[in-house]
Amino acid sequence: MGRDKAMLPWHGQPLLAHMQALLRDAGAQRVLISGDRPGYSGIADVQPDLGPLGGLASVIAQLGDATTLVVVPVDMPLLSTPLIERLLAPVRQRCVVFDEQMLPMRLCIDAAVREALAALMEGAASARSLRGLQRTLHCHRVAVTASERAAFVNCNTPEQWSQLIHENPD
Repeated sequence: MGRDKAMLPWHGQPLLAHMQALLRDAGAQRVLISGDRPGYSGIADVQPDLGPLGGLASVIAQLGDATTLVVVPVDMPLLSTPLIERLLAPVRQRCVVFDEQMLPMRLCIDAAVREALAALMEGAASARSLRGLQRTLHCHRVAVTASERAAFVNCNTPEQWSQLIHENPD
C-alpha cells in the first residue's frame, strides 16, 4: 500500500478510529490495538516480525481466560455492527468466523486457545497463520448472504483503496 492503512481517512476519521467505534457500537467494553500505535495505546508485538499471529499472541497475553476477543482487520471499513453481533451469537464456540473469511474472528480465550497459539508460534514459520489456528481450534463458521459478503472487502493496494472511496463517499 505504501502508507499506514490504519491512518487512511475514512468518513472524516482514520480507519483505526472507525474500527474502534464499530467495536464499541457492537458492545465492546474494551478495544485493544495490536501493534505499537502512538496515540492509540497499542500493544507492541512481544516477538516482532511474526505477522498477524504474533500480534494476536501479544494481545492474548494481556487477557485473562474467559475473555471474549473479537479480532478485526483495520482495513475492512464496510464491516457492520449487525455482522459483529452475529459473530458473537454462537456462545458455545471457542472460535467463530464467517464462511470463507479469516477475519473478523471471535475467540473465547481459554487454555486450549493459549496452547494452540503457543504450539503454532513455536512451530515452523510456514504453519504460523490464522488459518492454522482456526483449523486447530475447529473454528465454527457462520453463513453469510451474498449481499453481506460486500462488508468483507479489504484494501491492500492504492487502487483498491481508491475504488472503495469512490464507491462509498462521505
